[in-house]
Amino acid sequence: MFPYRALLSILPLYLLAVAASPVHRTLGGVGKLALTLITRLNATGISTIADADRARIKFMREKGGPRKRDASVSVTNSVVLYLAQVGVGSPPTEYTLLVDTGSSNTWVGANKAYTPTSTSHYTGDTVYVSYGSGNFSGREYTDTVSLGNGLTINQQSIGVATQSQGLIGTGIDGIIGLGPADLTRGTVSNTNTVPTVVDNLYSQGAVSSAVLGVYFIPASNSNSGELTFGGYDASVISGTVNYVPITSTYPSNLYWGIDQSITYGGNTILSNTAGIVDTGTTLILIATNAFQTYQSATGGVMDTATGLLRITQSQYTNLQMLSFHVGTQTHDFIPNAQIWPRSLNTAIGGSSSYIYLVVADIGTPSGSGMDFTNGYAFLERYYSIYDTANARVGFAATSYTDSTSN
Repeated sequence: MFPYRALLSILPLYLLAVAASPVHRTLGGVGKLALTLITRLNATGISTIADADRARIKFMREKGGPRKRDASVSVTNSVVLYLAQVGVGSPPTEYTLLVDTGSSNTWVGANKAYTPTSTSHYTGDTVYVSYGSGNFSGREYTDTVSLGNGLTINQQSIGVATQSQGLIGTGIDGIIGLGPADLTRGTVSNTNTVPTVVDNLYSQGAVSSAVLGVYFIPASNSNSGELTFGGYDASVISGTVNYVPITSTYPSNLYWGIDQSITYGGNTILSNTAGIVDTGTTLILIATNAFQTYQSATGGVMDTATGLLRITQSQYTNLQMLSFHVGTQTHDFIPNAQIWPRSLNTAIGGSSSYIYLVVADIGTPSGSGMDFTNGYAFLERYYSIYDTANARVGFAATSYTDSTSN
């Protein structure tokens, strides 16, 4: 079991598919899959929300090199977990899968056993994927994957676990991986890379483009959001989409990595460098030297209960604009966007009367090749688009970009 100290929120989201239509079309007649967003703390060895995020990024940074086992890291240590009911086989067996843009293999069998059907085909190959101390190994099958409302993938590679660590007893049966296909390299025997769910949706004509759109509404505003396969939902963005190429810097280029610089009050705190955009990270993590500059500028003090910077009301009043410079565009964070939702303070072990900042230390200085992570705190303010075919990431403002609900 993975004990957890607090359940922050359960948010229903919707998975939408743009079927054989232009990518920029306003969505209509789409397939939906209800997802469940669970935010929880204190998985094994993790004490604070910031610790959980750093543990995840530590492993992601090391993924391309020697696999160092860290007892404090597991597949469920991400504070934000997105769970989807996904059908596998025909007739389908429903599995509860963790939705992850930081990994790319899709697999089942951690809790509910895999049920072969007429569409199941054992390839004869084996699968092994490590997520830190959490991992799974087993056999590769190809099978039909049903995402609801007619959105179906044929002959999708599915890992069937014969052993797994990290999900036993959680009620989660496996993972649906939405990261770049290169993350599957070396995970399946006799195979270079494995086509992801997004790859196959596109190649089989189920959607018009190999694109994933992510729209999160701040938890303090609503209990909804949406994921879009095949394009993005133009009805929820304002202005144009700012696209930038995947960074060339290792290891961020293994993920949805980009280059950006960050300023606070007009002063540079992080020079242009590489990092990642990740739905599985809760906070905004920045290199240690940048974090120290931000802490000094805001006057925040470290709160041991939450692992976050804590500021006073007068310091909040004096907060300056935090700006993310991505490509030719600037994405601003007003003061309210820089703080944790006060209605959820006690859920992360904090005090309801305190004000906490969502910018935290990534744990390493600049130059690591992964100097920032734009996590959920960023993505609930800006719509994000993950374009596999064009190897790029896009951002766009929404009606919640300048929300003062926190």
